[in-house]
Amino acid sequence: MESLLEVENQVVDTFSMFDEWLDKYEYLIDLGKNLDSYPEEKKTEDRLIKGCQSRVWLDYEVKDGKIFFTADSDAIITKGIISLLIGVYSGRTAEEISSSDFSFVDKIGLKENLSPTRANGLVSMIAKIKEVALLNK
Repeated sequence: MESLLEVENQVVDTFSMFDEWLDKYEYLIDLGKNLDSYPEEKKTEDRLIKGCQSRVWLDYEVKDGKIFFTADSDAIITKGIISLLIGVYSGRTAEEISSSDFSFVDKIGLKENLSPTRANGLVSMIAKIKEVALLNK
């Protein structure tokens, strides 16, 4: 398996291939469309990420010392963002996730190219993934 840093760098490389933010949004939307289906019965209050304008559910399970995330959102770009994040961090150890600085998000310029409410949601998604990692250390 590739290291977390290698995967983060691949995301940065992928985003750098697009010249326009519109193309990057399209890529995010495609990521969201490819997200595994999320069971309706798991769309509960306790799995909702607080601080997101749209609804984002995050669930996880720990197998063999690694955390595997599943997620969904009712908004297409937000669904793409959570898909991107869990694509990078799912299947990693709690130690790997909690020691990550999530700097690839800044490197791809995501925060600056989102509306303020979506940017707040992104921060909330990252905080929730870190929280899950800390709970499982």
